[in-house]
Amino acid sequence: MDTVSVNKFRDNLKGFVEQVANDHLPLKVTRRSGDDFVVISAEDWEREQETLYVLQNSSLMKQIAESSASHAKGAGYKPKDGELNEILGV
Repeated sequence: MDTVSVNKFRDNLKGFVEQVANDHLPLKVTRRSGDDFVVISAEDWEREQETLYVLQNSSLMKQIAESSASHAKGAGYKPKDGELNEILGV
């Protein structure tokens, strides 16, 4: 994660916001007196919130673990060709 001072951030606000939104990388802004803060795009924030929701949901995590285990054994559901084509949009 890149780091800039609050003065540099303020002087180049538009450029830093464009960088964060386009590169999908957070930017840490440091302040002499006070806590530092992080700038992140709304899209990335929403994705992080969804990830946190899944990680905190024990039922979903159990389903993911069971699915991963069955996939590793080759024992999961295998769609037929027609179903696979529909899934892939072929």
